[in-house]
Amino acid sequence: RLARRLERYRRLSREFEDSKELLELDPDLADDVRASLAPLRRELERLQEDALFSGHYDGGDAVISIQADAGGTDAQDWAELLLRMYLRWADARGLKTEIIDTSPGEEYGIKSATFTARGDNAYGILKAERGKHRLVRSSPFDQAPGRHTSLAQVIVAPLLEEAGRIVLG
Repeated sequence: RLARRLERYRRLSREFEDSKELLELDPDLADDVRASLAPLRRELERLQEDALFSGHYDGGDAVISIQADAGGTDAQDWAELLLRMYLRWADARGLKTEIIDTSPGEEYGIKSATFTARGDNAYGILKAERGKHRLVRSSPFDQAPGRHTSLAQVIVAPLLEEAGRIVLG
């Protein structure tokens, strides 16, 4: 993992130096050089973010479970909304996801779902999402006016490789 980060940093440094030299040779190419630096800047920001993940499991994959909590049908809807948001976010982030299990709600939404997120720093990024997530809104399922509070629990754990054979003595 560290070797990949170091190689990315070296590549970014080379590309930056090449752009700088090109600009020195031909100042008329300033707009083109500026445009070529935008992706470099984004990748450098990603590299800086990667440096934050120094925990033992941070660089690895994650297992995420979402469970509807207090709030009935609204909580089950909220749990499904969270699942869709996490899956879309992971896809945009370049993480590979796989839904392992879902339990549908009685009327709408889900009671629970479990999925994996695979990719660089998946666990390190997602571990901050642990805990109860609250949604306060006017319920689309209740005709009574007023706001309803819905809760969903998010549990994030590192995805560990199989331990092999375990012998109890």
